[in-house]
Amino acid sequence: MIPQALKFIAISAGITALIPLGLILSQPITPIEPAAPTLDFTSLLQDKPQAEEAPSTDPETIYMRDGYGLQVRSYSNGDGPLVVLVHGSGWNGLQFSHLAPQLAGTVLAPDLRGHGAHPGRRGDVNYIGQMEDDLADLITARVGPDQKVVLIGHSSGGGLVVRFAGGVQGDLLDGAVLLAPFLHHSAPTMRANSGGWAQPLLRRIIGLSMLNAVGVSAWNHLPVIQFNMPAEVLQGPLGHLATTSYSYRLNQSYAPRSDYLSDIRSLPKFLLLAGAQDEAFIAEAYRPLMEAETDKGAYQILEDTGHLDLVDAPQTLAAIRGYLDAF
Repeated sequence: MIPQALKFIAISAGITALIPLGLILSQPITPIEPAAPTLDFTSLLQDKPQAEEAPSTDPETIYMRDGYGLQVRSYSNGDGPLVVLVHGSGWNGLQFSHLAPQLAGTVLAPDLRGHGAHPGRRGDVNYIGQMEDDLADLITARVGPDQKVVLIGHSSGGGLVVRFAGGVQGDLLDGAVLLAPFLHHSAPTMRANSGGWAQPLLRRIIGLSMLNAVGVSAWNHLPVIQFNMPAEVLQGPLGHLATTSYSYRLNQSYAPRSDYLSDIRSLPKFLLLAGAQDEAFIAEAYRPLMEAETDKGAYQILEDTGHLDLVDAPQTLAAIRGYLDAF
């Protein structure tokens, strides 16, 4: 006979296991309302001629530790640091086609794993933390002797830069530029659903977080967030490059850890830029939040600038050039 105490424990464990599974199963993927507000993609849809001295470049393949071929556009722009440009959610390295050729140094603009024309599995990675490993592999593959390393990230890409700084490979990093970075869903910098861009499946996220807390990762491939990509992007000539949802493990990999303030404290000397008209984040909230954790930051708010057009704003180029002069 099974003792009553063991029966009680078994029943309790079964009920506890059903709670996260119930949360996950209770929230299926549903289409986003086509008329729902989202980010202004005008700047990304415009033609972006390269600087005259740096013609457009096709991506090359740089192999990661697991054999995955990361697609990378590279620019040799004279003396300077190794600069890696980390794109925002849903898009790819083409986001920096105007900025990259105008920065000094060796400049790399990868299509992060799960994105672009050769994503591997679109919107997914193999494990939480793999995007940090990819950045480390890219850096070690291309950094020269005594060359400094600067990561520049926009939006979720900025969040990945913050995460990288706080991780075990953060000592590879000498500097960082954060362009309206995503810090955490509870951070005071957030607007609701990132201005309509992101639709998180909260019950799925909670359920999967509960399972991961006890070491269960079997369902981490499930999508947990959708992006409201405008129809003019999806139906346009670059629509096949868009990524409209992320798995739990990619979504976790693409942002600072739960203790995001600790990741912020690990940043090297950094520059943070945000647009006063940012639809996704509250520009004026970055400085008080981050200055309470570190004195290594410099901050600028650009007037008449939104979330996506921040990348190509003339003031952004001038500020980044000034920052890179120190390297």
